[in-house]
Amino acid sequence: MDLSRADWFKSSHSGDANTACVEVATNLPAIVAVRDSTNPTGPALVFSPAAWKRFTDKLKNDELHPHA
Repeated sequence: MDLSRADWFKSSHSGDANTACVEVATNLPAIVAVRDSTNPTGPALVFSPAAWKRFTDKLKNDELHPHA
C-alpha cells in the first residue's frame, strides 16, 4: 500500500517529548494509517475509517480493559 502521501500527526497528548508515540494519517482515501513515531520508515497498520472510529470510541469510553 502506498502511504507516500500520508499526512502524519501525533496526538496532542504526546507533548513535545521524543518518546515512543503513534502517528496517524487520516488524509488518505478510505483508510486510516498508524505507525510508530520512532520508526517512520517502518511498517504501518491500516484500518478502515469505521474500524478506527470504533477503536478510538472504545479508548475514549475506557472500554479496552484486558479480561482478568
